[in-house]
This record gives sequence, C-alpha cells and structure tokens, in this order.
Amino acid sequence: MPKRTDLKTILIIGAGPIVIGQACEFDYSGAQACKALRDEGYRVVLVNSNPATIMTDPEMADAVYIEPINWQTVEKIIAKEKPDALLPTMGGQTALNCALDLADNGVLEKYNVELIGAKRDAIRMAEDRELFRVAMGEIGLECPSAAVAHTLEEAIDIQTRVGYPTIIRPSFTLGGSGGGIAYNREELVDIVTRGLELSPTTEVLVEESVLGWKEFEMEVVRDTADNCIIVCSIENLDPMGVHTGDSITVAPAQTLTDKEYQRLRDASIAVLRKIGVDTGGSNVQFGISPTTGRVVVIEMNPRVSRSSALASKATGFPIAKVAAKLAVGYTLDELKNEITGGLTPASFEPSIDYVVTKIPRFAFEKFPAADARLTTQMKSVGEVMAMGRTFQESLQKALRGLETGKIGLDPTGLDLSNEDDITTIKRELKAPGPERLFFVGDAFRAGFSVEDVFALSHIDPWFLDQIEEIIQAEAEVAADGIDALDAVRLRKLKRAGFSDARLAELTGTNEAAVRALRRAHKVRPVYKRVDSCAAEFATSTAYLYSTYEDECEAAPSNRDKIMILGGGPNRIGQGIEFDYCCVHAALALRDDGFETIMVNCNPETVSTDYDTSDRLYFEPLTLEDVLEIVELEQPKGVIVQYGGQTPLKLARALEANGVPVIGTSPDSIDLAEDRERFQQLVDKLGLKQPPNRIARNDQEALLLAREIGYPLVVRPSYVLGGRAMEIVYGESDLARYVRDAVKVSNDSPVLLDRFLDNAVEVDVDIIADKDGNVLIGGVMEHIEEAGVHSGDSSCSLPPYSLSAETQAELRRQVVELAKALNVVGLMNTQFAIQAGENGEDIVYLLEVNPRASRTVPFVSKATGMPLAKIAARCMAGKTLAEQGATKEIVPGYYSVKEAIFPFAKFQGVDPILGPEMRSTGEVMGVGRSFSAAFARAQEAGGIKAPPLGKAFVSVRDPDKKRVLPVAKALVERGYTLVATRGTGAWLQEHGMTCEIVNKVVEGRPHIVDSIKNGEIVYIVNTTEGRAAINDSFSIRREALQHRVTYSTTIAGAMALVQSLEFRGTGPVWSLQELHKELNA
Repeated sequence: MPKRTDLKTILIIGAGPIVIGQACEFDYSGAQACKALRDEGYRVVLVNSNPATIMTDPEMADAVYIEPINWQTVEKIIAKEKPDALLPTMGGQTALNCALDLADNGVLEKYNVELIGAKRDAIRMAEDRELFRVAMGEIGLECPSAAVAHTLEEAIDIQTRVGYPTIIRPSFTLGGSGGGIAYNREELVDIVTRGLELSPTTEVLVEESVLGWKEFEMEVVRDTADNCIIVCSIENLDPMGVHTGDSITVAPAQTLTDKEYQRLRDASIAVLRKIGVDTGGSNVQFGISPTTGRVVVIEMNPRVSRSSALASKATGFPIAKVAAKLAVGYTLDELKNEITGGLTPASFEPSIDYVVTKIPRFAFEKFPAADARLTTQMKSVGEVMAMGRTFQESLQKALRGLETGKIGLDPTGLDLSNEDDITTIKRELKAPGPERLFFVGDAFRAGFSVEDVFALSHIDPWFLDQIEEIIQAEAEVAADGIDALDAVRLRKLKRAGFSDARLAELTGTNEAAVRALRRAHKVRPVYKRVDSCAAEFATSTAYLYSTYEDECEAAPSNRDKIMILGGGPNRIGQGIEFDYCCVHAALALRDDGFETIMVNCNPETVSTDYDTSDRLYFEPLTLEDVLEIVELEQPKGVIVQYGGQTPLKLARALEANGVPVIGTSPDSIDLAEDRERFQQLVDKLGLKQPPNRIARNDQEALLLAREIGYPLVVRPSYVLGGRAMEIVYGESDLARYVRDAVKVSNDSPVLLDRFLDNAVEVDVDIIADKDGNVLIGGVMEHIEEAGVHSGDSSCSLPPYSLSAETQAELRRQVVELAKALNVVGLMNTQFAIQAGENGEDIVYLLEVNPRASRTVPFVSKATGMPLAKIAARCMAGKTLAEQGATKEIVPGYYSVKEAIFPFAKFQGVDPILGPEMRSTGEVMGVGRSFSAAFARAQEAGGIKAPPLGKAFVSVRDPDKKRVLPVAKALVERGYTLVATRGTGAWLQEHGMTCEIVNKVVEGRPHIVDSIKNGEIVYIVNTTEGRAAINDSFSIRREALQHRVTYSTTIAGAMALVQSLEFRGTGPVWSLQELHKELNA
C-alpha cells in the first residue's frame, strides 16, 4: 500500500546523550529517518537533548527541539506542534520508554497522536520479560527457564529452581543495566537489589544459565503486508554470558549449517509476527547449545538497535530509512534499494560476499577501580568494524582499527615458559575480559590445542582454528625473516589481514621497509564495493573496502577531491562531536563542488553512511591503509583536524609521504602540543601561563615540584581526554604518581603545572582563514572550577559571570594566538581566570588546540553558526568574508552544556570529577537566564531536583568561605542542614543551624548510614588530597547507588541550588525559533 496521506506532521524522539549501551548509532538511525520522511513530504518535528548529533541540526527537521526527553517536556512540544503521529523506534530505549510514558499518562490520547513504527502492546510484550516468555511459549519457541521477580524474596525462590550460575536481567533498562551473573547467594542478593532499583517497573528476570552457548542475532524487517526479510545474520564470537554489545561479532554467521540457519530464520520471523512488529526492523537474539543443539530465544528489540546500525553498514541496506518509510504505510516491494541504484526492490534480501567483524572498544583505563570482567551488563564505549574477503582478514583489520596500540593479534607480553603466566592465560580464557582474544593468541603460542582453548573459553572451534592459523603464519614469518617474503607469500599474508607494521615486527625490520618490499613485488590492495547483492548487479554507490585480490572496483574519478579522515571508534575523550565535524566538512565541501572522500571504521556514525560523502572507504585509520587510498584517489587535500587525536597522530607521517594536508600545518599543530616550543611562543606574545616545568625522571619531578609549589597538575605529554592526569597536593602524592601512574623518561617526560585553585575556566572556539582573518565562534564559561577536565565540566554560552573587560581580553589573546600559529580552520583555546590580590582578573593561558574541539557542535547549535562547515571551506581556500561569516554572534539567551557520566555502570568507581575525562556524552539546555538554562540542562541529564529534606554539607578547608552562600540558599529554599564536625562548626559560627553527623572514620552511626536510610536528599562534598578523597569515597558511591543528587564542586552546587525554582517551568523553543531571533 502506498504512503499514508492522512498524516501531515510526525514527531521523532531521539536517544539523548551518548551513554554506555546507547551511542552514535541512534544519531545515524534518527538522521536517516528524518531524511526519509521529509523526502516523502511529511513535516518532521524532532526532540533530542544531545546537541552533538547531526539529527539536531536545524536542516534535518522542520522543527528541532534540544530539550529534555521526559514525557512532561514532550507533552509541551506535542501541544505546540500538534503532530499526527509519533515514531519512537529511532531513539533506542530512551525513546521507547518515553513513548510508553506518554501513552500511560494519556498524552497521546488527549492530543490524538498515533504511535507508528511500533504499537504500544508490541513494545510492552517485547520489553516485559514475563509477557515475552509467555508469548514465545504460545508459538512453540523456548526461552531459558526463568521467572520474573518483583522482590528479593521472589528472586531467591526462583533461583532455587533454576540453579547457579544464575542470570539476572532487569526489565526496560538499557545495555543490560543492573543485570549480571550470580555464582552464589551473596552475588545474587547484590545484583537483584541493584536490578530492582534500576528497572522502571521494579522487576527482574531470574534465568537459568546458558553460559558458553553460541549466540546469534537476526536482523529482520517486516511490513504491513507480512513481507519479511532477513537483512543479516550476526554471530557472536564470544559465547553467551557476554553482552552482545561487548562481544566480538561476525556477519554473516560463520558456523551455522544451512538447516540451522533456516530454523533461526523461520523462528525470528515467527517472533516478529507474534509480537506484532509490522512496520520496521527488529533484532532477535538466540542461544544454541553446542552440545545438544537446543535453541532458545533470548530477547528481541522492537526497534532499530545497535545491531541494526551494524547490519546496515555491513550490508549497505539502510534499515532505519526503510523502517521509517514502512512506518508511514509503504510495503517492502514498493521501495527501491538505493545502493543498487533502484535495480532491486527493498524486498530483495541482501547477500554479501565478504566477512564483517565488529570489535568493541573499552575504557577501563579511565576507571581503574572498575571490574573489567565482561558479563550481561554492557561496558564498552565504542566499536570498530572491518571488512575483508576472509574472516582472518576482517579480524586483523578490525584489531588495528581499534587504536589501542595493537597492529594485529599482538602477544600480551606474558612469559610463556612461566607457570604463573600460563595460569593467567587460563584464567583470562575462562573469565572474559576486554583483551580475551589476545590471550587466545598467546594460548596457541604456548602450545595449547584448539580443544584446550575451547574447553576454557567456549569460543567455537571454527574461530579458534582460524586464529591458530594466524599464529602459525606468524611463527613461520618470524623464523624465515624478511628475505623469504616473495610476492606469493606476501599476498597470502596480506589476504590473512597482516599489517605491514606487524610483518615488520615479526621480521625485525620497520614498516617502511616492508611497504617498499611489498610495492616492489607489486602486492597492492584492490577495493571492492559494498552492493548488498554480492556483485550480481552493478552499483553506482562508492562504498568501498580493501582486500588483496586481482580486480579493483574503485574506479576513481578525475574531479577535484578532498579527503576527510574520521575519528575511528568512539572512546571517552573522542566521541560523536568529532564525527559531527567530519560530516559537516563532507556536506559543505560537496556543496562547493568538490568530490568528498570519507575514511573511517566506526559503524555507529553518520560519517560512515554511504550517502554522507561521495565516496566512503570503510578502512582502519592507520598510515598503511590511508596511504594506499591517497595513492589511488590522488586528493587535492586531506583534512586531519576534524577526527580528534586519531588523524592528528598521522599528520606528520602523511606529510612526510607527500600527502597534501590542508588547513593548519602539521608543524603548527605540533608547536601547540610541544611544551617547550609553545612556551617560547607564549613568552614572545607576552601572555601568561601557570608556572610549569618538564621532568624527565622521578628525582627531577620532585625537585621541580618544590620550585613551582603545590598543588600541581601532573600529566604525561601528548594525551587526549586527560589520560593519567592528576592533581597532587603534596610530595607523598607526587611520589606515588611517578611510581605507579606513569613511567617517566626522556622520551615520555611528565608535565608539572601549578594548579590554579578556585579559578574560572573558559573555552574559546575560533575559525581563521588563509588571510589571517579570525572569527570568534563562541566564548564559554565553565561552571566547575579549573581542575575539572573541560570535557567533564558544564559550561555556559555566553559567560554568566565574566566582566566585559575580561571577555574582551580573552578575545584579544585568542586572535593573537591564531595569527601566530598561522591557523587555517578551527582552533580551541582554554584559559583560567583567577582573582588577583586586589580583586582584578588575571588571565592564564592553559592550552591551545589548533583543531576541531568537542565544543564545536554545542557552539554551532547555540549560535546558529555552522562552525565546522565554515572552517572546512576556509581550509579549502575560501575566506571568511567570501562566506559572509565575519562577526561573532552573542545570543540573547543562555545555552548550558552538561556532561553525562557512566559511573552507575561501574561498581566501585569513585564518581568524583578531576582532570581526567570520564564523561561519555552531553546534553544542552536553553533558557532566558543562566539559572533557567542550567535547570533545563540538569533535567535533560536526568539529574533529579532534590525534594525538601536534609542536605548534607562537607567541604575542604579552602571552600569553607565559599560554601556559606550555598548553605544559606539551601536554608532559604526550605532544606535543613547536616554537616560533618569541621564544616558544621564553621556554619554554626556563621549563625546557621545544622545537625552534626559522624564521618565514616569516626564510628557509627555515620553519614553513609544516613544515606542508606534515605534520610539525605542532597549532598555537597568537596575534597582534596588522596587520603581525604579515599575517606569520602563511600559517601559519593552510596549517593550514586541510592540516586541522591550530589555536587562535588562549590560552583556546581551553587548553580544547582539557584536553578531549582526553574525546574519544569518555561516554554519550549525550537532551534529554528531561537536562530531566527539571532538574525532579526
């Protein structure tokens, strides 16, 4: 049936901030849905709280609301925009839960809004564990034996029937939040208690263990005429027991017999029919016993998911776009497959003649206290995907695309002749961690058989055979040396995915030598097209991957081209903000008539959508892979300053190989990163930096520290996201840091900076063109004081407390710096402003990054200036004047960016903020005053307003003066105060009434008991020094566990308290309305 004409306006709900379990894949699906529905002539209204997304660009929908995703706010949008339908399947769990809340609270009925894409009953049946189990039984499919518990007593009762180990899965949560595997009574009590707290419906499924079974997923699309297609089958290399988001996955499935495949295919279609998904994509997960062949259904998602993004990228079949069109009435046979240029209908099942491997990227280095064992609760922060003609090729390409310093199946560095190290290998195979695959490699190096490894790991023997072959090939290469590598052998090794760098390591030579040898033997990659039909039809879409075969399908053009290097897998410190910039570069340069080429390997992102750029190379971002593409395509320019640290690390080597890097020169980028060269520039310009020194050994560090004076910020040089940065308050702290945290040497010196206590930090983003003209994009004042990583601090645009003189001085300094560094394109500068002795502002320059920064999307949304597009055009040679972008826009409203943290996922991690970045995502709030905007941002971040009751205050000595206004503001708003002895005495001296409570070290009953008993509604807790931080850790952890709102900085507390009266108030504005104001 053709599309519906009774619908005019459709509301799409986005997924909100990037968190573990919900990353950029929903920006990709949401952006596709917006595009698809507008192409069909519908008016699209979008709500999403995350400003770093492409889908919230004002061009993507007719009305874009960057507002909190809760039913109360969405009701205001519905009342104002009057949509006919709501599409909730594009925004992950967040959008589904919000849609159910809207339905349950009568909002959809009141405004006569129809739910399309997934019916309310279908969502309920798929998400409610008990209803789903019953439904599966009715169609003759088995689930693992289990029952639903609403209390701890019920859970213990069910456990006695299903036995240990027991799997616990909460209902309606994201990425398995609150779930886990219990091996004993104590673990069961712990996981169930947490799961019941996190589940919005207070229910958990207590399930028999299917640990070690094989896990498969089917991506299915079904329409109203009951046409069903399987887009892709996905096999998890890691067996059941590891969340599929944390598993290495392979498409198509490799170890199913044809009969098994047909059985899963029929079962997954039956599941969609039963649940009632009839207009879109779903993902169905199965477990298969490797011994008996018994098949169980694990779960299904009645929406576009992380796996559908992977399946779309793996096959070229745009699931989200198709699902959006099915939701408005089309059937599959009425839609054309764009990738084959319309030669096949969308009802034509994709077939692929290559292998795709996805490997998750973890961030445990940011959370040393976290448990790195992988279970049913997702812990990875990103993923990388690679394609090859064989499993080995795609696996090794994915490993080097991870950017964790691996160049293939590297050894772990264990001593394979040592008994203890062999025990370690066995333990790592049995209890999966983020590096398990490398331990599998080491097991084969140590002489384990495939049977031995299977018995420990339960990874299917077929995969183990493949890995063992890689290890054998490595041993042969190492034994024979580089001279034995002739053309035939090199080609065979390259087909198995070996990188030049790995071959160099095995033969004791260097990468350049292997590259030269390979080229002399004419062993070069060819590029194949992803066409969704295994080359049955020709395709005009240039979506390419490399392999070592004979025929090349790339067919490069001779147009003027610009190549953009993406950011690789998401990680903390380098996320969706950089992808946003890459997409903007591609769109702007394509409009200007260039052919745009994107190189990236992240399957979640909009940049790897086949129609974002003219040509897409889905390849790892390593020197070897990029050079081969450059040689084939011959671009006029390559952009390295948009993908974060990933392409920047390649800039020098690319330039040395004759690649035309455009924009700011690699030398200027290096100058800004190199402490000593940068210091000279700062002195020349007469600017001020905090006193700092560089130490090249442990002794020197301690001596120089005395010279600068404590407290200090210490960090290794060349890092993104503040890896291994710390504030040290005294000599013992510093001694521990140089002993435990870093290895100090000539090659990796440590930087010591005087820490500016109680300073205000400011970020400034600018664009400069080739003629040295500078446009100020935005000046942002941080809310948390200096010392909190800029990526973790909330910030306000325009600044809410800085004087006009200070702001003018910042602008002057930034312009000087941009000119001195010959910046062409974007530059971000960070300052700290400290009050001098006479109350005057002293401006300190902290750092300069001549590249895209993570604030670019936020500034673009707040000011209506597409900074990344303007800067890309500057790099390609246009001036600011030619683009009509010459004056800074300072809005008449406030925009506040708030960071979102993953602390709840990691038991045992301290949720205190510091100089190392730990946030995964961001939200934005807009208001007429700073407090109103801050309230909106807090609401969007899910930070609840503390109800009236007892507020606990405990601060370090330097903050005592500054905490008084916070305490007064709390009392004025009706809270009563509770404090520890020191803080309490100070408050009482200043005429405030407060109850005194014990610290944890002072004996019971103490503050943590009060939190556990639900007596405390809000916590203000600041600390300094390692010992004090450790003492107060349990306070912050319990607050997190019991969902008590807390602030760990005075400025953050003040902003929160002053914003309380604005919670839930005020109208909603679309970006289009706000930007219209700016141009009035």
